[in-house]
Amino acid sequence: MHNEIVIILDFGVQNNQLVARKIRDLSVYAEVLSCDTPVETIKAKNPKGIILMGDASIVTECAEIKAIGVPMLTVEPNEVTTESGAKLLHDFLFTKCHLKGDWVMQDFADQMIASIKETVGDGKVLCALSGGVDSTVCAVMVHKAIGKNLTCIFVDHGLMRLNEGDEVEAICKKQFDINLIRINAQDRFLGKLAGVTDPETKRKIIGEEFIRVFEEEAKKIGSVDFLVQGTIYPDILESGTKNAAVIKSHHNVGGLPDVIDFKEIIEPLKDLFKDEVRNVGTVLGISDAMVNRQPFPGPGLGVRVIGELTKEKLDILREADFIFREEIKNHGLDKQIWQYFAILTGLRSVGVKNDERTYGYTIALRAIHSVDAMTAEWAKIPYDILETISARIVREVKEVNRIVYDVTSKPPATIEWE
Repeated sequence: MHNEIVIILDFGVQNNQLVARKIRDLSVYAEVLSCDTPVETIKAKNPKGIILMGDASIVTECAEIKAIGVPMLTVEPNEVTTESGAKLLHDFLFTKCHLKGDWVMQDFADQMIASIKETVGDGKVLCALSGGVDSTVCAVMVHKAIGKNLTCIFVDHGLMRLNEGDEVEAICKKQFDINLIRINAQDRFLGKLAGVTDPETKRKIIGEEFIRVFEEEAKKIGSVDFLVQGTIYPDILESGTKNAAVIKSHHNVGGLPDVIDFKEIIEPLKDLFKDEVRNVGTVLGISDAMVNRQPFPGPGLGVRVIGELTKEKLDILREADFIFREEIKNHGLDKQIWQYFAILTGLRSVGVKNDERTYGYTIALRAIHSVDAMTAEWAKIPYDILETISARIVREVKEVNRIVYDVTSKPPATIEWE
C-alpha cells in the first residue's frame, strides 16, 4: 500500500488495538508492531509518526527509535477512550505529524486488486469461501483481479447454522459469477473432533482439516498455485504477538499447519478491521444484505458447543439458534444488534415439562453491540422479547429446559465463549 502510516509499538498493552482502530477512524492507516521489531524494519515502512503504548517511562528505552526522526507519542492505556485522549491522538496526527488522512477504502480496494493481479499473474487460485462477510469480500476482490483463474471451495464441515450450507451455495452461484465447489465433509470433521473438549485444540484441528481439504481439492482440479483466505486484522491480533498474550487462536491464523501444498497464502484483508471489510464490500458492489450479514466464526458451531462435539448436540444448538435469530428479526432488532447467537453450554439441570421431571441442556444466549469486534457491549434486549425466545426454545427443542442470557461485555469476555 502507498498510504501514510503511523506505527504503534506494542509493549504488552492490549489496548493498542483500540488505538489503531481510533486512528483509522480518522482516515489514517495505523499498524501494530512488537516493541522489539528491528529499527530497520520500522524505517522501511516510512512511518510519519510512532506511538508507544505503555507507561511514560518506556520512552527512555527507545533511543534507537527516537533516532528515526519522526514525531513520537507515548499513550497510557487508560487515556484511550476519553475525550482528552481522542483530542491527543487527533493533534498528534494532524498537527505534529502533518498527515493528510489518505486511508480510503476505494483506494485500498483498487491497490489490493492490482497487487493480487501482479502477484498471481496467470496462476491458479483457490479461495476458502464460508459465505460470511470476510470470505465473500475476499472472493469478490480476487475474482475482480483474476476472473476465472479463481476457484472457490466451500467446505460444509457440518458446523454451520440451520440451512446455511444451502443458502451459501445459492447466494454464491446466483449473485456472483464465481467458480464454486461445495465439499460435504461433515463426517470427516466430526470424526477428527471426536472426544476433543479443549477449545484451542478444536480450532487447530478445524484449521488443519480446512487446509487438507483444499490440498486434496487442488490435486483434483489440477495445478493450483495460491490459497486465498479471509483473515482479518483482529484474527491476527487476538492470536497473540511476542508481547501480548494469545486470546484465542483463530482457525485461519494460529490453526494453520506448518506445511501446505501451495506456493503462497494470499490474505487481502489481513490489515482490515471488521467494519473496514464491510466498507470494502460496499465499494466492490456486494449487496447490503451480504455485506451486513452477522459475523460467524470460521470454526462455526464447533466453538459454540462447549465440550465434545456430536451431531446430536449440533442439531440441538442449530434449532435453538434458529429460534433466537428468528425472534430477533420478528421483533425488528436484527438491524440494531451487531451479533446474536446461541451457545450449548454443556451444562444439564433438572426441570419440569408436562408435569414430568427432565434433565436437559442449558442454552446461553449472546447478543452484543460492536463496530469492529475488538470491543463489544452486551445488548439490552427487552425482557418480554427474551421471555418469548426462552419459551419458544424450551417448548420446541425438547432436549433443552433452561435458558440463560450473557450480560458480559468485551473485555473482559470475548464475543465467542470458546
